[in-house]
Amino acid sequence: MISNFKMKHIPNFITSLNLAAGFFAIIFAARGDVVTASWLILAAMIFDFLDGFSARLLKAYSAIGRELDSLADVVSFGVAPGFIIYQLLNDSLSIYGPMIADSNSVKATLILSTTVLMPVCAALRLAIFNIDTTQATTFKGLPTPANALAVISVVIAGHYSHSAIFSSFTGSPILLIAFTVILSLMMVSRIPLLSLKVSNLKVKGNEGRLILAGLVVVSFAIFGINAAPLIIPFYIIASLLSLLL
Repeated sequence: MISNFKMKHIPNFITSLNLAAGFFAIIFAARGDVVTASWLILAAMIFDFLDGFSARLLKAYSAIGRELDSLADVVSFGVAPGFIIYQLLNDSLSIYGPMIADSNSVKATLILSTTVLMPVCAALRLAIFNIDTTQATTFKGLPTPANALAVISVVIAGHYSHSAIFSSFTGSPILLIAFTVILSLMMVSRIPLLSLKVSNLKVKGNEGRLILAGLVVVSFAIFGINAAPLIIPFYIIASLLSLLL
């Protein structure tokens, strides 16, 4: 009985690791180390996968586990990536901290404040998901881990490839704001998107997932780490194509 009790809480412990990774990601982002913050968010994604996998494997489902998972996801995939963009905007504007002293700083503060859309929309997306019974096999709106992956892929690819394209992107307030708004609105949209959970190994029913896997493998083989930011666009394309097949 004690063993069963311990097994029941394994998924919740892994979910807590997701939350911890998101918390430390925010700390590193606050120190200006957005690369380490991005890797910590990636670790949170792995924990997010493992908590669901362990829950299914151990049949350890619980109401508290579902709520804890959403709370952890808000931090790791909403607040943390939103704070990374906040720091990138800080750097691009050369304004460190929302200090309202004159018209220019008011403008900068308003620009920085757009990043609040990401955690707010992430929370709304997760709240909707928890009560929407139509999202058992497919998603409606961009999942919060995909939102976080879109953000950290740009940071990681830019850091390790040293490409001028990425530095131009992360150094442009206009592009960063547009990026934030698009990702945030996609999370609360009703666009049908693939769930990556595989129930069988047949081609039938997995066409979209196979298309996504093929696009990702080919792009990484050709472009290396530069292909990382293409994962989410490919995910959206594969999801839309799967609707036609």
